[in-house]
Amino acid sequence: MLIRFIDIIFALFGLVFGLPILVTLTLIGFLDTGSPIFRQVRVGRYKKPFTLVKFRTMKVDTASVASHLAASSAITTFGGLLRKTKLDELPQLWNVLKGEMSLVGPRPGLFNHQELTDAREKYGVFNSRPGITGLAQVNQIDMSTPELLAETDAVMLNSLTLKGYFKYIFMNLLAGVRVIELNNSFIAKYV
Repeated sequence: MLIRFIDIIFALFGLVFGLPILVTLTLIGFLDTGSPIFRQVRVGRYKKPFTLVKFRTMKVDTASVASHLAASSAITTFGGLLRKTKLDELPQLWNVLKGEMSLVGPRPGLFNHQELTDAREKYGVFNSRPGITGLAQVNQIDMSTPELLAETDAVMLNSLTLKGYFKYIFMNLLAGVRVIELNNSFIAKYV
């Protein structure tokens, strides 16, 4: 209950105070692909479908598959920057506010990724809200290793404390800030 309350406060804060960043990235994304917002149906809590929103990082005509299965040539230059800095995830604050996601939890999978869905069901991962970041994300474990990902998600969920919740958020933000510092000249090219 406390984590849900914190999710709401952080999501509201992020959407309100991050509005200039969201608008700027939307405008740059519009110039980049003509369609800056990406929507995709994902597997949510109790395997209920929900529509995840994020900034588009791939060309508009790219097939709807897990990121590790998409061709690297489908990722736009600006999209690559968004991914590295994790800014492509910002619109998901709306999903958090709606209660479909949490800031910390397992990344929501696709319905066509049956191996991951089965593994997560086995470990009871679907009893929790999916999240923007978590133990798997800060350790670069992705959907290319479904069993390991599901097991890591379960370990995180079974041991998650308020301290851990903030630790994962901080680690995710820190990783994004480091990339922004490294790519300052690249950002200046678009702004």
